[in-house]
Amino acid sequence: MKRAPSTTKLFLLREQRWLLCMAIVFAGMPVATLSAQTAFNWQQIKDKFEAANPTLKAAQLNIDESRAAEITAYLRPNPDLTLSADGTQISRASGHWQPFVGTQYGPAVSYLHERQNKRELRRDVAKQSTAVTESTFSDQERSLLFNLRNAFVQVLQAKAVLGNARENLDYWDRELEISRKRYNAGDLALVDLNRLELQRVQFEADFENATVNLRTNKIQLLTLLNDRTPLEQFDVTGPYEFSEQLMPLEGFRNVALETRPDLRAAAQSVDLAKITHQLAVANGSSDPTFSLWVTHNPSFNSLPFNDTTMGTSVSIPLRIFDRNQGEKARTQIDIGRNERLRDATQAGVFSDVDSAYWTLIQALNLLKPYKAKYLPLAEDNRNRISISFQNGGASLLDFLDAEKAYRDTRLAYLNLIGSYLTAAAQMNMAAGREVLQ
Repeated sequence: MKRAPSTTKLFLLREQRWLLCMAIVFAGMPVATLSAQTAFNWQQIKDKFEAANPTLKAAQLNIDESRAAEITAYLRPNPDLTLSADGTQISRASGHWQPFVGTQYGPAVSYLHERQNKRELRRDVAKQSTAVTESTFSDQERSLLFNLRNAFVQVLQAKAVLGNARENLDYWDRELEISRKRYNAGDLALVDLNRLELQRVQFEADFENATVNLRTNKIQLLTLLNDRTPLEQFDVTGPYEFSEQLMPLEGFRNVALETRPDLRAAAQSVDLAKITHQLAVANGSSDPTFSLWVTHNPSFNSLPFNDTTMGTSVSIPLRIFDRNQGEKARTQIDIGRNERLRDATQAGVFSDVDSAYWTLIQALNLLKPYKAKYLPLAEDNRNRISISFQNGGASLLDFLDAEKAYRDTRLAYLNLIGSYLTAAAQMNMAAGREVLQ
């Protein structure tokens, strides 16, 4: 006779069933949830870069340092406090020794008055230096954003090449399936089938190389972002195409003249040199020192009831020799030097814009016929020879040549789009802002 299970055993059985059900539920969850990729567009990548890049953060601190220097430059001179004592007896006379009876003491306060707006000019020099620092930071950010944009484009290009390699591999697998059926039906020689099978190695190599390139480019982009996200969870998205319309060269030049931070910094440096020269001239003036003191006289003074007095004085340096003339000459020369540097920077701006523009034109001149003629022609030729080969109307060599021509043409087209996007990033850098997406 069987005994009924105890309450404890029933409870344990139910607990085990519940745990088993939970395990099945969690095991059925898609693994992709744990390694799901988050795709960022260009604006999101740019925001992450500006928030996390250590080089950019370190450069930004230069602005804070320059603003702190403005406080120091505008400080007033501190007054001087002098405490003096005189007349203390140090030797005995006639047997009497009262050392402090005849001591004369008094405090004095003096203050240096700066003439010709020296303090205000120092403040203006510091503020203009901050403006130059801000423009220099913007120029450094422009260069770093160009590197970031290049890394972003390279990831998009690697994704496009990987997609093309996967598409070619899938296409070749379909061709192999048809060829195997032909071989089984006696319509294709074994040696030709083997040659087709061996050709798949090239497609596999293309696919693996494209996979490695994509991972490498993602690593470079994550390094710029100072991000430690696993590669399987990181991705970017964006249009991988080109625009056939460009504004005239003069339009890009005008944008660069208005926007380029290095050109703005060069113009601000000229203004800074002028203010520095004004400060050098002001420093050549004499600054008087005003003093005020109170004196307590001992009782042996000729006026015994006038024991506390007050006095004032003004000290004016006699600038018989101008010891600041060298600094005046140096700052005057520095104005001309910065003006020449501004002109050189402007010439460099035009050079950068022109180079980027004609690089874009060259890329477009190649992309347009590829898109309109060569790429469709290569695909059509491959499809026609493939059908002809399947029906015995074309040789295996013709089929392999057509497939290779299409693969090379398609890859060249994708690389040309990457060159165009890189040239667009170069134009954005030359213009000082994003004029091409």
